[in-house]
Order: sequence, then structure tokens, then C-alpha cells
Amino acid sequence: MKKAIVVFEVEGGSDKSFDGHRKDTMPIVNAIKEQGWNAEVVYYRPEWSEKIFDYVTENFDAYISRVNPGSIPGGEKGYFELLTKLSREAGLVGMSTPEEMMAYGAKDALVKLNDTSLVPADTAAYYDVETFHNTFPTSLSYGERVLKQNRGSTGEGIWRVQVEDKSIELVPGTPLPLDTKLKCTEAVDNHTEIRELGEFMDFCDQYIIGDNGMLVDMRFMPRIVEGEIRILLVGPHPIFVVHKKPAAGGDNFSATLFSGAKYTYDKPEAWQPLIDMFAEARPVIAEKLGGDNIPLIWTADFMLADGENGEDTYVLGEINCSCVGFTSELDMGIQEMVAKEAISRVEKKFA
Repeated sequence: MKKAIVVFEVEGGSDKSFDGHRKDTMPIVNAIKEQGWNAEVVYYRPEWSEKIFDYVTENFDAYISRVNPGSIPGGEKGYFELLTKLSREAGLVGMSTPEEMMAYGAKDALVKLNDTSLVPADTAAYYDVETFHNTFPTSLSYGERVLKQNRGSTGEGIWRVQVEDKSIELVPGTPLPLDTKLKCTEAVDNHTEIRELGEFMDFCDQYIIGDNGMLVDMRFMPRIVEGEIRILLVGPHPIFVVHKKPAAGGDNFSATLFSGAKYTYDKPEAWQPLIDMFAEARPVIAEKLGGDNIPLIWTADFMLADGENGEDTYVLGEINCSCVGFTSELDMGIQEMVAKEAISRVEKKFA
């Protein structure tokens, strides 16, 4: 055991500070060093893959990936191949591995859970343009929908879609005409566009085409206006719950800070029923998503819904684990928890 962990980043991107790093990268590195271990940042470039593999294999026991998938030069494929090679061939502890990112972080995780109480049963995914165009006009006949792209971040490519003319009587199961006017609101900033159904679907094709492209189609949850509830976990441990309430007015539904949402941070025990429900559901989530390889830093986002007897229930909106940021919460000491969890995983392997 070398007692050393490498942290991967990429150059550039909107998530970087003036020093070229994500704001939460160096706090993680320094927290690992404070535990008596070595830690270092290595930037990924496709043309450096072989040299990175050799260098990291010789000097480190594990890697922590702090790379936003949308910022990877050359696309995800080459980067994921490097991470997989480091884990499988060189034996490094991966945090998080491509398998974990794809299983937990991909939007179609919701579809894999649509036969559980966590997700509405009519949640679907489109992996090809033809299926999307053939199916979505019928899906929209049942009422408001939310389309979520697999790529992007901070609400980009997540659209609330509703029929603009409220006088139109929807007939569930009957496809809407392609010239139906839609009101489309994007979560990134709550801006609204009026578009025709056919043209809007053509626009959304971009989210399906390409590496790991897909669109998830989910019913709109009206109680999102009361806020999204995010659990942030380090390994299996819930660290805090943030209640993200969208800005008031209009068709606003985005829970991002950029869109004006207000964040309230609570200890897990303030949301104990949700924490208990998620803890009980986690083995089911692991089974459905292909194994209980818990990501190092991850989040689960929930929306309020009404139960059969009027009680509050929770609907899973998404899981994130590819590159969860916590720059607003550094004063909570999350970086120390991340360092201890990462070191614990390495020590467990070498025990």
C-alpha cells in the first residue's frame, strides 16, 4: 500500500476557479494529506492516457474522479476506458468507477426503478430518435411531462412540457398532432418557449444522439413547487439534507441556485421519515441498478407527492454520482468525511 490517492480533473470548464481546479478539489486533496497520506491532482487528456496509466499505477492506490462528464475532452469513452483499466488491470480502488456512474448516475436509473414505490410506473426512456417520435405524442396525451437528458448539469436539457392551449381536451392514449402548441420550460433558468410538438421533438433529438444519449420521460410532479429534497451522502452515510425551493411564480419548477431557488440545509434527522425510507429502499436500488457498489460522493433527489390517504410521500427524481459538487458546504467539513471514507476503502482492500 502506497498510501496515496490521485484526484482526476480536466482542464477548463465552467466548474473551475481561478486556480484551474474545482473549488472542492483542493479541499479534498488537503484533507487526505491531513490524514498522513499523499494526494495529487492529475489532469486527464486523451493523448496522455497511456502515460497517465503508467504514472498512476506506479504511484497510487486509488483514484477519485472529479470530472463533469460534459467537460471531458474527446468524450466519455476514452476517460471511462482509462478508469476501468486502472481498476481492473492495475487494481486501484475506483471512486467512482464508470460502472457506478452509469448505474447510479445515468438518468435511466429511474426507469429501472419504475416498478418500485420510488418512481411512477409510467416513467420511460428513449434511446433512439424513432421511438421518441413514435411514443412521446401519446405520452403527452396523459398530461404534463418532464423530459430529462442524460448529459448536462444544473438543469440544462431538462424540460417541463405542457400543452399551451388549455382548451384542448386531452384524450389519454390518443397521440397529439405534431402542430400542437407546447409550453416548454427549461430547468436551467426557468425560461419558457412556445414550440410546436414536432419541431420540439426534432430539437430534442440532440439529447439522444451520441455517446450515452437518452431522454427520460417522467410525469410532472406538481408539488415540485414546494421544493426538491436532496440527500447528500458520503458512502453509505447521509451527511445533510438540502431543501431546494424553486423561485415563486409562473411555470417555475427548477431547483437550481442559478434559477433563483432558495436552499435550506438541515441535518438528516430533520427529515427522518425520508432518511428511513431511503435506507430501507437502498438494497432494492442496489439490486435494480446492478450491485451495491456505493459511490463515494452521491446525492438522491426527491419530490413530495400525495399518498393514497393524503399523507406525504416521496418520489425519486434522480441520483447523481459522477461529480457531485459541495462547494457551498465546505464549512461543514464534508471534505474530511470524503477523505476518511476514501482512505477506509483503500485500507479495507489491503487489509
